[in-house]
Amino acid sequence: MNGTPAKKNLDWRLMLRIGRMVVHLLAGMAICAFVFPFIGPDQRNVHVRRWSRQLLAICNVSVQVAQGSAVPLEQGMVVCNHVSWLDIFVINALYPCRFVAKAEIRDWPLAGWLVAQAGTVFIARGNKRELRNIFKGLVHALQDGQRVAFFPEGTTAAQGSILPFHANLFEAAVDGKVKVQPFALSYVDPAGQPHPSVDFIGDMSFVQSVVNILDGKPVRARLAVLEPMEGAGAHRRELAEAAHHAIGTALGVLPETNTLQEQSV
Repeated sequence: MNGTPAKKNLDWRLMLRIGRMVVHLLAGMAICAFVFPFIGPDQRNVHVRRWSRQLLAICNVSVQVAQGSAVPLEQGMVVCNHVSWLDIFVINALYPCRFVAKAEIRDWPLAGWLVAQAGTVFIARGNKRELRNIFKGLVHALQDGQRVAFFPEGTTAAQGSILPFHANLFEAAVDGKVKVQPFALSYVDPAGQPHPSVDFIGDMSFVQSVVNILDGKPVRARLAVLEPMEGAGAHRRELAEAAHHAIGTALGVLPETNTLQEQSV
């Protein structure tokens, strides 16, 4: 026998979901190539929000804003803990941002090109010259009224933990004289427990993570929008420490003793 009927049905459902996701990624690439060059930022955000919501639906991910969340900033810096490649699309499904992300994301099949076309800025670790140039661009974007987001841990962490924050990019909020708003993001299964298929850590590839999510139980993403902090006149280390504490508290995770890192993300 080649497998039980239940197993065959499961395989077919997985293949169908993968096929839908590939088609959706290709549709997104077409929008970026043939629509984005002719529309302004506000219209782009409409497309980004709609496309991200559709992607999450294909992945069987629903999004829930936590009760008591603060009002999201229209302009400023958003910082969030980093769990999965889903994080970018969960945030964009609600509050489209211009993201700053590690250079490895650019190598994701199809999705890497898409997030680049959506305005994501990629940073290579340890490249101080590139970081300085990107920093200037971020300050300009913030002063121009954009909402810029990044993951100050610099990499993904398993749910139930929060890594030290890199403080360097917080300086852009100080120089741009804008507020910093922490987001706390978690993923739970239908029983309300941390979802076992979402963590994207270690040597796991992007493709394997996609398969784990598509083949797993429904996912509910919980996003808590926390109170913003004033960047003007602050110090980047103080902002990073305050954001780390706020996110760690919202997630129910005790902040680690060393909450800061000065290296580039």
